[in-house]
Amino acid sequence: MERLEAAQARVTELTERVSGLETELADATARRDAATAEIDAEAAGIAKDREVIVGSMPEALMALYEKIRVKQGGVGAARLYQRRCEGCRLELDMAEVNEIKAAARDQVVRHDNCGRILVRTADSGI
Repeated sequence: MERLEAAQARVTELTERVSGLETELADATARRDAATAEIDAEAAGIAKDREVIVGSMPEALMALYEKIRVKQGGVGAARLYQRRCEGCRLELDMAEVNEIKAAARDQVVRHDNCGRILVRTADSGI
């Protein structure tokens, strides 16, 4: 009788633990699904913004960008930050910096090392 009561108590304990774990699993699943929906909505918004931007860009520039992007594993353009290409993380030598300084602001410039389009900003260091 004592063993039966102990076994029943153990079954009750394990059943309660299973119920608690099922509740935790349902909560985690709901949080995951909410986060996934949020990420999907953000991605859709970004894709829509990208379509607008792509539509305003010259076709030749977009073709070049896509070609480089495929070749470079997804990154066709990179920010030039303090004389460093943020794509390959290499610092440009002075000859490259001088060429970029001499280029018109609307001229497409590329990094000699990785071939990516360099995006010049105020903090480019040039």
